Amino acid sequence: MISELHQKLVTRAISARELTEHYLRRISGDKTNSFITVTTHEAREMADLADEGFSSSKLTPISLLTGIPFGIKDILCTNGIRTTCASKILADYTPPYDCTAVSVLKKNGIVILGKLNMDEFAMGSSNENSAFGPVRLPLNHEYVAGGSSGGSAAAVRAGLVVASLGTETGGSVRLPASYNGLVGFKPTYGLVSRYGLVAFGSSLDQIGPFTVNID
Repeated sequence: MISELHQKLVTRAISARELTEHYLRRISGDKTNSFITVTTHEAREMADLADEGFSSSKLTPISLLTGIPFGIKDILCTNGIRTTCASKILADYTPPYDCTAVSVLKKNGIVILGKLNMDEFAMGSSNENSAFGPVRLPLNHEYVAGGSSGGSAAAVRAGLVVASLGTETGGSVRLPASYNGLVGFKPTYGLVSRYGLVAFGSSLDQIGPFTVNID
């Protein structure tokens, strides 16, 4: 799906702004409670910057991820965008920096649509333990989406984002990926920097993506 959208963006069959608006409309009708924060203004700015790159080569190099709408688990610090860890304790916390994983994706031109729901401080495996309410399985709202990265998985499965970042300490990427019928990848420990990830178990925490397929 990312490859297909990339080709459409490169050939200008669709603009990043049009793609972003499409997903923002889908988010507005979401019934899964996948998002804690929707970053409408920031997303539009990122999309416009991506379009400038596609049209004038100001953004170089154009990457496979340029203009692609992403969601970020709300345990990863995002500069200027609140990071709650799904807890009232951090309900108004806005980090002054990006975590390394988000920073790398931003350098590759992604569009961040918002921060995704999770079990509070990543302590859970069903995403029922969030101060912002539980996440529901997109295919059946009577079922859980898995956790703690349930919002990250449900948002991809429901077509609210193209891809997302989650985190895992002991199954928090692989479980939601399985429940939602997605690809969830747990990388080798140390391959992806944990800088800016609010720690649960520092010696086990890892950041991994959710996508519709391996490609």
